[in-house]
Amino acid sequence: MFDNRNSSVKFWVFLIVRIDYNFFPMKQIKGALLSERLLSLVLPGVIGHSLDLKVVDQLHIPEPKPGRQYMLYLHVPFCERLCPYCSFNRFIFQQKRTADYYQNLRQEMRMISDAGYDFSSLYLGGGTPTVMVDEVCETIDLARRLFHIQDVSCETNPDHLKPDLLEKLQGRVQRLSVGMQSFDDSLLKQMNRLDKYGSGEENLARLQRIAGMFPTLNVDMIFNFPRQTADMVKRDIETILASGVNQVTFYPLMTAPSVTRSLSSSIGQVTHNQEHLFYHLIDEGLRPQFHPVSAWCYARDGEGMIDEYIVDHEEYVGLGSGSFSYLNGNLYVNTFSLKEYAQRIASGRFSALKYRQFSSRERMRYRFLMDLFGGELDKTRFRESFGIPIELGLPVEMAFMFFFNGFAINNHEKITLSPKGRYLLVVMMREFFSSMDKVREQARMALEPAEIAELLGG
Repeated sequence: MFDNRNSSVKFWVFLIVRIDYNFFPMKQIKGALLSERLLSLVLPGVIGHSLDLKVVDQLHIPEPKPGRQYMLYLHVPFCERLCPYCSFNRFIFQQKRTADYYQNLRQEMRMISDAGYDFSSLYLGGGTPTVMVDEVCETIDLARRLFHIQDVSCETNPDHLKPDLLEKLQGRVQRLSVGMQSFDDSLLKQMNRLDKYGSGEENLARLQRIAGMFPTLNVDMIFNFPRQTADMVKRDIETILASGVNQVTFYPLMTAPSVTRSLSSSIGQVTHNQEHLFYHLIDEGLRPQFHPVSAWCYARDGEGMIDEYIVDHEEYVGLGSGSFSYLNGNLYVNTFSLKEYAQRIASGRFSALKYRQFSSRERMRYRFLMDLFGGELDKTRFRESFGIPIELGLPVEMAFMFFFNGFAINNHEKITLSPKGRYLLVVMMREFFSSMDKVREQARMALEPAEIAELLGG
């Protein structure tokens, strides 16, 4: 999903050919840092260029393709507190408007069902979907009646790990993902989470009490905070190993222009100087009990579900205010306005406001990124999808990964990643998600000033 301008290609080739990798001491670490810096330098511009949006000129969602598998994502943009690092579409929780929103979300599901879509997997994200657990349950139950849902993932916060709430989710949710971020109290305080969501010790006890309640219990963690140290990362890993969870996702801290001021004032100036070191500590520290199932997700027993819905399902439908959909090579962005979202659903209209149609090469790059992020790229499937071998379709990307020893296997059938390659995919995904803030900024332009201020925590 990167721009294919000749200047970009020449720039990448020049860097790959001219830089003497063996010049650097501490070959592996220096090489990884060099490759990370190249990606961080080049990707924001070329990804951003590919995300210029146009106004949607259709009233209804495109029809599903026969035999194609889709994922259903539901966005619930309400939190009891807004974290300073988050640039997603989210608003302060208010009971009535949240209940009204869930009603609209369920109506939008009925509209999608009437359009002929079916899904086997459902992901509820946000925001914090469990701010109203009865609404979550009603929404999941409707989804199971409308579609052939086999597994449901749902995000929550540590203070929602209560018996009465979790008992309602048992049987409905197969993967519960807890936004922990860190167990270090000093970092939690900087994130404005300590007093609301509890200390690291309290949260460890909460996880230990509910271990085994769900087929997959995941904790979302963040690494590379400005004031984070290697010892803090190691203690977080030790806490996870003692928690009883069977899946953990370690995201690198991602920045966006819309939250730069709040990040700097609360957490500090973000750099990537220690990111590779921290990733190495995480990968090494989890290995005795966990193994990677994506570039930043680890499962204890191999049965955990992949954390990112875009990995197992190339195409997905996003419902709700602020959701994205990827259909037929098009990225659709739903309105960020709660008011406009309600109006569109009431009138039976498609909730997407903007879209971007990707070229064949951009779709190849998107497949390259997502498949390798998930651990393996099937070369036969790639060739059947695009009518060209990946070596001819993406020569620069393949040369870059080869040059920096990113491949563990690269034969005529498949590509898998080396440990260094997994880190490079973490960097690519970090830049991809950070660059998506350009899309969010375009979506926010349609909001009323009061909604913008609340969304950004102003």
